[in-house]
Amino acid sequence: MARTIRRWLLAGVGTLSLAAAGAVPATSAAYQAAYPRVRPTVADYTQVTTSQTPPTQSQCASAGRRCFTPQSIQAAYNVGPLHSAGDDGRGQTIAIVDSYGSDTMAHDLHVFDRAFGIAPMCGEEGVSCASGMPTFSELHLQGSPATEAPPSTSNSPGQEDKSAWALEVALDVETAHAMAPGANILLVTTPTAETLGVQGFPQMMAAEQYVVEHHLATVISQSFASAEGAFGSARSLQNLRYAFKSAAQNGVTVLGSSGDDGSAGSAKTPVGQGGSTLSGPAVEWPASDPLVTGVGGTNLCTDPGATSGRVVDSASPPGACQNAPGQSETGWTGSGGGYSSVFAKPDYQSGVLPAGSTAIGAMRGVPDISLQASPSTGALVYLSLPPDGQSGLKCGSTPCSTGWYDIGGTSLACPQWAGLVSIAAQINHGGLGRINPALYKLASNPATYAADFNDVTVGNNTAETSVPGYSAGTGWDPVTGLGTPNAAKLLPDLVSAVHGG
Repeated sequence: MARTIRRWLLAGVGTLSLAAAGAVPATSAAYQAAYPRVRPTVADYTQVTTSQTPPTQSQCASAGRRCFTPQSIQAAYNVGPLHSAGDDGRGQTIAIVDSYGSDTMAHDLHVFDRAFGIAPMCGEEGVSCASGMPTFSELHLQGSPATEAPPSTSNSPGQEDKSAWALEVALDVETAHAMAPGANILLVTTPTAETLGVQGFPQMMAAEQYVVEHHLATVISQSFASAEGAFGSARSLQNLRYAFKSAAQNGVTVLGSSGDDGSAGSAKTPVGQGGSTLSGPAVEWPASDPLVTGVGGTNLCTDPGATSGRVVDSASPPGACQNAPGQSETGWTGSGGGYSSVFAKPDYQSGVLPAGSTAIGAMRGVPDISLQASPSTGALVYLSLPPDGQSGLKCGSTPCSTGWYDIGGTSLACPQWAGLVSIAAQINHGGLGRINPALYKLASNPATYAADFNDVTVGNNTAETSVPGYSAGTGWDPVTGLGTPNAAKLLPDLVSAVHGG
């Protein structure tokens, strides 16, 4: 059984308890108009089975996809040598920020870990805590409502289905843990419905400020985004950056998904739900912020059964891999990328780029780096849905249910990169802070660039025919940035580069 849906998931977040301290502006009509609604960057998901046993590759292939397990992802990005050396993120904490959360996450994480043989976390359902174990915990800044759809008698038709965000939460938590099984994970949620009248971005930024000020994490993962042009003004966007400034000052690395609209952007609401496409190329914030590491996406055209190294597979579905013989990765059509209309080109993009790079003009180029994101070469995630939630999250024309999902989008790339950064922070014995200057410094050296990055040179991000996209190419490009990581090489070098080495 495989049921697929392409859907933008929308939600807003109401006022945090921090608002009383002045962290959030007062609500007003002008204030509400200034901020677009937050959306997670999940482009597509398929429910493959209803069992607790992960699906086979044959089941995935029958849906036209290849499904990656934690072990095959680690092999594709050369993470294994780090884990073997004890570098798995231990001692570090990844803060994952999402709307609503999921009241079944502790259970789902345990099913996921048992299925793939990943070390359990203290905080999982049914797990006895022991000294030295990583911890899964949740910080609900406005309480923790059940994962359920709005009641049928609701007079608030705009209220978002919490079960839709539960899919994002499961993706973020499970894939970050799989990449860095020794790291602690803090799920930070602001679970208030959009219909309370205050948009979500200001509250999420206040939540991140709280995490930074209280030293709760060394890495922050943001799998949500909105086009720069959807904000009421550049000032309204600039007013949200205080959390990122605090993170840079406190050694916290912030990552953001570059979005799944390719070179296009939508105004206020996604096109599929009645919104309008912006007239020209666009990039999405927070990934476009110079203080954030923007994470784009690729088609991962490697063997999903290979667990000891990167093995190119140009024969299996999807067509994007079959049409690029010999390529281990190609730029994904939906990978958000281009040039900011708000932020000038930062200093780290003004230096020497790898030979053959696409030119970056006067404005900030997005993304900085990439990882797998195409829904057709996605990752397996386990999700439980309570009975009421099953009526809210749709898989095609029928309700979704508990089971294994194959999920794609830059929502997949971002938490996995957060896991990698936590491993680098472990090597560093503490948070790295802004990593963009170090990434571009490493890329400026031809030998280091060749060793540390997988340069993705094929692909295009024209996702909307009315908006011209960009092509992937040698070096940096506005589809995949500097490329994807050869983790065992890149992460130690990244630590050295952060310290000026």
